[in-house]
Amino acid sequence: MVNAIEADDLGVRFRRNRRGRRNIKDLFAGSNRRTAPDEFWPLRNVSFAVSPGESIGVVGRNGQGKSTLLKLVAGVLLPDEGSVRVNGGVAPLIEITGGFVGDLTVRENVRLTAGLHGMRRAEVSRRFDGIIDFAELDDFVDTPYKHLSNGMKVRLAFSVVSQLEEPVLLVDEVLAVGDRAFREKCYTRIDELLAEGRTLFFVSHNERDLRRFCRRGLYLDRHRLALDAPIDEVLRQYNQDHGG
Repeated sequence: MVNAIEADDLGVRFRRNRRGRRNIKDLFAGSNRRTAPDEFWPLRNVSFAVSPGESIGVVGRNGQGKSTLLKLVAGVLLPDEGSVRVNGGVAPLIEITGGFVGDLTVRENVRLTAGLHGMRRAEVSRRFDGIIDFAELDDFVDTPYKHLSNGMKVRLAFSVVSQLEEPVLLVDEVLAVGDRAFREKCYTRIDELLAEGRTLFFVSHNERDLRRFCRRGLYLDRHRLALDAPIDEVLRQYNQDHGG
């Protein structure tokens, strides 16, 4: 069986300081010293494989590379070491503003975003009313996206992404922005997608949600994969390490 996602010795490197430029402290001190690039690895030596239809919960403290890992899987970031391969496309819900254009209306953004993910125009038209109804934005169809509240943006993003037929669904903490009633509607939709055999990569600090959707977990600690195990074991280790 071909894996849905496969990461091999994955690593990505960032720089805190731009190459050869003085930092702000030097400017105020009148120094001409140039700061050497300060390399930082938010993720390194990460390897795992995900079978089609698996639901994976990604666990770890803030700043340990969870969202970075999702962006690598989505192809938003490219690795500096190793590789990550995805069999088929991804439906990413990793940033509430990702892929949407502020000056375009809700209607225009739905057509643009769905089209960029390969949905044909006739299919977008067929699904349009359902997308708007699910997002509860019937009165805002011709409103510019930039005028929506964060909650409205989350509803629209989830509604569009959950209609895509990509085999891998990436979900970050963005659902925490929505109200309780809408979150439950989203969770029901995720249950439906899992029942269809979709693969879920789910980042959350909510243990109840992780246990609801995920059978397996990846625990990131010190920017590396500390544990790959059943979700209950991963959460138990995480809480033991961090006093949960």
